[in-house]
Amino acid sequence: MSAAPIPSDARLAELLQQTSRTFALAIPLLAEPSRRAVELAYLAFRVADTLEDAAAWTQRARLEALDELALLLRPGQSEASRAAASRWAAALPSEHAGYLALLRELPGLLSAIDALAPPIRALVYDHAARTTRGMAQIQRDSGDGGRIALRTLAALQHYCYVVAGIVGELLTELFLLEAPQLSDAAAALRANQLQFGEALQLVNVLKDQQVDLEEGRSLIPAAVPRAQVLALARGDLLQARRYVETLREALAPAGMVAFTQLPLELAELALRELELRGPGAKVPRPAVEAAFARALALLQPA
Repeated sequence: MSAAPIPSDARLAELLQQTSRTFALAIPLLAEPSRRAVELAYLAFRVADTLEDAAAWTQRARLEALDELALLLRPGQSEASRAAASRWAAALPSEHAGYLALLRELPGLLSAIDALAPPIRALVYDHAARTTRGMAQIQRDSGDGGRIALRTLAALQHYCYVVAGIVGELLTELFLLEAPQLSDAAAALRANQLQFGEALQLVNVLKDQQVDLEEGRSLIPAAVPRAQVLALARGDLLQARRYVETLREALAPAGMVAFTQLPLELAELALRELELRGPGAKVPRPAVEAAFARALALLQPA
């Protein structure tokens, strides 16, 4: 079977805009080839998220879809993914038009990942498949028809690792591959990579607590005081800041620094709003624009 056609750059950018808020702003700050790799990786992770979040599906349907996706996240499966992508989109795992469009584009997305340089392709597939398998295991462990109800802080941290800590690991390995000057900073980056991902995810969990409950997910354990989760997020953000500063001090390409700084700043601002106003609080648009301007400024010649 021939591979599915690779979507155009414009189509991939459109899918990113339709399925992301923060990363649609951050990913274009990267230079190539990191930009392409991170864009495709984000979209692959988003496919897994869409299947895992399919609130209207049965637990069995979510598990079967995640298990099937994990098998497809390897080279040469773009054409083989057509039937699954069509079936998943038709079953409406989400009401979000962008997520459904992304599912339908899965064959082309896999073709685009296949076209990456082999070391980068291997990193994207390996980390996306690990997250997908991790999501499936969380579903299996959840009981109660697949309704995720985390009971301990350790369980919340494991959830954040599966859906975001692995992303931190992927970014570190991509950065080390693309920027050899970072080799001396590898240990420092790896020391904070999990917290970089966990921090961003914890802030999202705190922000979306009410929406998650309405959709059948209880990610903040009832027995854990919210203040304890907020404290964990603050600590993680400090380590995430060290991650970004390590990149800066190691003379990483400006795009890598800008790409990591923007979501970190937005998470810091979001946590401040949450502490002041509670779940659902949003960062004011002028503050988002100012953070984006600061990230853009990093790309300007000194």
